[in-house]
Amino acid sequence: MKMTSKRITQETFDAAVRENIEEFEMGPEEAVKEAVEQFESQGVELSNIIKMAPKVSADGPQEPTHDILQTLEDLQESVACYRPQEVSAQLARFCEQCKQQKASRFLAAQKGAYPILLATWKLAAEGDQGLLLQALNALSALIDGQPDLLDTQGLKLLMACLAGNADTADLICSGIRCIRHACLKHEQNRQSLVKAGVLPLLTGAIARHSHCASVVREACWALRVMTFDDDIRVPFGHAHDHARMIVQENGGLKVLIETAKAFLDNPSVLSELCSTLSRLAVRNEFCQEVVDLGGLSILVTLLANCCDHQKQACMLIRNLVARSQAFSQPILDLGAEALIVQASVAHQDCEDVAKAALRDLGCCVELRELWTGQKGNLAP
Repeated sequence: MKMTSKRITQETFDAAVRENIEEFEMGPEEAVKEAVEQFESQGVELSNIIKMAPKVSADGPQEPTHDILQTLEDLQESVACYRPQEVSAQLARFCEQCKQQKASRFLAAQKGAYPILLATWKLAAEGDQGLLLQALNALSALIDGQPDLLDTQGLKLLMACLAGNADTADLICSGIRCIRHACLKHEQNRQSLVKAGVLPLLTGAIARHSHCASVVREACWALRVMTFDDDIRVPFGHAHDHARMIVQENGGLKVLIETAKAFLDNPSVLSELCSTLSRLAVRNEFCQEVVDLGGLSILVTLLANCCDHQKQACMLIRNLVARSQAFSQPILDLGAEALIVQASVAHQDCEDVAKAALRDLGCCVELRELWTGQKGNLAP
């Protein structure tokens, strides 16, 4: 199936809605619906368009007032006039509007939101940590799905913020979220941030805040993103190199496994840690280090006590065994086979990866034959 690739601006869509009202005497809601159907029939992608009916007053239909743009205008004025309380309220509103729909983020970016947020960030960096946190949250919301927005200036500000507020959990958490959004499907941002020294900041955040679930979760997610190869614009990424650097240069495996011991009763965080370990187990010697550090007992704990998060443990087991069959027997000796079988029965989304783990462990696995290629008797 051919993917749609045509795009239009918000102004073009709004003009079509207004034409439907003025020329064809449609009501506001009908005018929007008709415009959507018209553009979609032409193969136009509308996911980045705010589909909003214009307001109608005694003077007739007014131009659509997109809330995100009004907030942006108010924010710019408050920053220019140095009114921190107003800036705070507007940042909160902007952040909420960005989170509500992708189209609002897209329109805000088109209308210059990024440099306005950088100016806000500089204002907040003068000593107001509360305002700095809001600026980080707003930036994170804006670049979610729009990683191209991050430029050299923003990268430097982000790194300086993480390095200068290493002991402040909420700021670290928000800053790491910015990094994750900036690096997802963007190889150049990944490489630039790694070159700027982001990896020791991420592993350091986990070590320093090893009992803070939100920081550990965010940092684990960001570390995984650094090992992705998901940017279709780049033929060859540095995923393997980044995984190697996390392990060899920043003690990533030890940090993750030591942290996991503090979250044995928190399945969601333990699952994040196991998922990250799985992304890093890319060499035989790394798998051996996971075993030497006591990672197998953590895996079995996750399998035994945290049924809803079977899947990540199974993936890590499979990665370990696929690289070295020598790990199979120690894992089986810990009782993993029965636990994996139990997980596959209890959770359908875990079935495939569980069977793959059992197969690689050398266990007997019943594989379903979905289609044999033989013709059957089909009812007319």
